[in-house]
Amino acid sequence: MVRIKRIGIAGFRRLKDVDIEMRPMMALIGANGVGKTSFMDALSLLSASARGALNQQLNSLGGFFSVRTRGLSETITWYADVDFPNEEPLKYTLQLAPQSPGFYISQEQLAQKIDNFPFQYIRAQNGVGEYYDPQGKRYVPPKWRYITHESALFQMHKMSTQAGYIWQILDNVAHYHILDVSRSAPIKLPQQLRPAVLPGQNGEDLVPFLYNLRETEHDKFEVIEDSLKAAFPKFEALSFPSIAAGMIAMTWKEKSFRNPFYINELSEGTLRFLWLASLLQSPQLPTITMIDEPEVSMHPELLALFADLMREASARTQIIVATHSDRLVRFLNPNEVVVMDVDEDGGASMTWGDSLELDEWLAEYSLDEVWQMGIMGGRS
Repeated sequence: MVRIKRIGIAGFRRLKDVDIEMRPMMALIGANGVGKTSFMDALSLLSASARGALNQQLNSLGGFFSVRTRGLSETITWYADVDFPNEEPLKYTLQLAPQSPGFYISQEQLAQKIDNFPFQYIRAQNGVGEYYDPQGKRYVPPKWRYITHESALFQMHKMSTQAGYIWQILDNVAHYHILDVSRSAPIKLPQQLRPAVLPGQNGEDLVPFLYNLRETEHDKFEVIEDSLKAAFPKFEALSFPSIAAGMIAMTWKEKSFRNPFYINELSEGTLRFLWLASLLQSPQLPTITMIDEPEVSMHPELLALFADLMREASARTQIIVATHSDRLVRFLNPNEVVVMDVDEDGGASMTWGDSLELDEWLAEYSLDEVWQMGIMGGRS
């Protein structure tokens, strides 16, 4: 599977200078304000730069000056190493610098070692971008209008196989926040029957997604129902009654009741587990799937099932989860946990749990107990 091998982020909020190996499954743990959500936001911003939405995404976060590491950095920089089949990894760098009233792209390059020489496919500096032309064997500027506030990768990814490869990876990142389960939330309303490959950021496509999954990949639909049966012993089946032209609902049948429950009658924890289980069983998960605080409103006993679902999905996507839940950590392994702390200068640090020499402690205590005792760090 295509994966980002390593990521470095410098100058973004609390992330003054972090560099971390990327693994199939990463659970970020730590106190409030150590940079867990910032790490996800930084990856989302890098993804936005690949799809031509860098300026828009920065504005949604408050603008360049509000997300830059205050007083400690003038620039925001990303470094990404990506495995490339049968060749050396691709190395991508993107750097933003201040320019009143916003920013400009001060440096960008896509490089790869060829015969131990760092060859560049794309490069840009101070708002001027160019790509390597293999026919002319030289670097040339684009023949179209170059947009100085958007990445060269977005504008030139069709100019080489390598650029297209890393563009496709960075373009395909999804960040899921806490699910809206209020009375009029999209997940509680009837939904249009349409092709849906994911359940939606707020469950707005959950019903058509599950319906289509049942009809086209029934084995994955059965895994979701089996997960629901394990989580809720009285659960029997999901059904999808039509309620109007082109609109369907979803019902939840339990053994104890003759009539099923409609989706708007389910509890918050049940809805969140159903949404997450559906997401993780999607056959078209993005390259990176980020989930913020999945434990909200979920019974602690459901977290063991959720951890197993994440592991299964991590064969198809890189899973990044930010959590404050001791109970979820109980069901994880040290090689799945990244401990985040704040150093003496106020910057974030990121340390893999399996690098902390915890074997003697784990012989007597569970991982969440070791975390609670402060042995791993990541506590306020």
